[in-house]
Amino acid sequence: METNRNDLTQGPIWKRLLLFAMPIFFGNVFQQLYNTADSLIVGRFLGEEALAAVASSGNLIFMFIGFFNGLAMGAGVVIARCFGAKDYEKMSEIIHTDVAFGLITSVILTVAGIAFTPTVLQWMGTPPEVLPNSISYFRFYFSGATFAVMYNIFVGILHAMGDSRHPLYYLICSSALNVVLDLILVGGFRLGVGAAALATTISQGLSAVLCFIRLLRFDGPFKLQPRRVGIRWESLKEIIRFGIPSGVQNSVIALANVVVQSNINAFDTAAMAGCGSYSKLEGFAFLPVTCFSQGLSTFVGQNLGAKQYDRAKKGGVFGIACSVLIAEAIGILFYVLAPQLISLFNDAPAVVDFGTRHARVISLFFGLLAFSHCAAAIIRGAGKPTIPMVTMLTFWCVVRVTYISLAVQLMPRLETISWAYPLTWSCSCIVFLIYLLKADWVHNFDRIQQKQT
Repeated sequence: METNRNDLTQGPIWKRLLLFAMPIFFGNVFQQLYNTADSLIVGRFLGEEALAAVASSGNLIFMFIGFFNGLAMGAGVVIARCFGAKDYEKMSEIIHTDVAFGLITSVILTVAGIAFTPTVLQWMGTPPEVLPNSISYFRFYFSGATFAVMYNIFVGILHAMGDSRHPLYYLICSSALNVVLDLILVGGFRLGVGAAALATTISQGLSAVLCFIRLLRFDGPFKLQPRRVGIRWESLKEIIRFGIPSGVQNSVIALANVVVQSNINAFDTAAMAGCGSYSKLEGFAFLPVTCFSQGLSTFVGQNLGAKQYDRAKKGGVFGIACSVLIAEAIGILFYVLAPQLISLFNDAPAVVDFGTRHARVISLFFGLLAFSHCAAAIIRGAGKPTIPMVTMLTFWCVVRVTYISLAVQLMPRLETISWAYPLTWSCSCIVFLIYLLKADWVHNFDRIQQKQT
């Protein structure tokens, strides 16, 4: 039965968590592939300046979209908790409210993205020769922001109910479509960077539609019924209570990274292209971090909802250990192969040099990033989203921007900027480790439940 297959409260912990996390991992591989395809194809066919416009886009896009992704994460935690507690009526109300809220917020994101892109790019110090391509890319991308938001909403719902397989299938389809469209529009017709963004938008639209159809075909309380889509204020309050901390965390951290990017922009176009190419590769290194952190939020939420507290703790330890070990192994590989990997995007010596120097400072510390994200996911799944928000905003935003602002003045080298990441990851790891060892987060969850009832 579908429900039993998606239920993470039963069966061997390692097996259930891996079976849930691995499709997320492979799904993120394909998502990263179609993000990277834009940079690879643009860099090869349109040159260094076009590559700089596309490859440096990640932080700005995430600054806009990260908030809404955080709201989707918050809804996923609530849905997972209801699923584990077998409270299907409440779960259905939250699902339909979540979809309605996503539709409303996606319109806001589309308008804001198209309107404010030039201002933000100029504020970031984007070089004049790169600015027209950057504006074109972002405006095409944000014209399809509804697809990006709704895809994350739908996937959050599916993951919360333990279904990580179908999103994988849909990402495979959309990734293949994106690569084909990039090759035709950019490689064949040379339509420019706007065509690369258009290809991404169309591909995201396909995956969003496929997820929507999947939700329509569920049976019983899991089924999405369009006529029931609407705002239910009690459900919206819960989504916001869990989602706002994650959304604020995502957006503000992305804003801090935009500040970092603006400092990279101050070097030259080669630095933008090299570091931007590295960021696309870095996305692959983050895949074990992402799959286990997403899996842990659902696993912990379902098991605490079912009052299986010891199982939730054991799953948390297993997930952190797997994520840290895999991320660190990938980091070592990146350190060794950095020049060859960067040259896949653009083989100009200056581009490869900047990208390699950036990679070799950061890559050996991927284990710290993995621990921080997995610990945050466990705490978020336990009903305490404010703790990871405050911790990450303090270190990944305030401390990171302060460090950049002061250190670059004293040592105006690319490596000075690169060190901002491992230093701030280390600080957050210390705080999360202390919290997980000292705080009784299981009984904190019980108290949260009692307050709500």
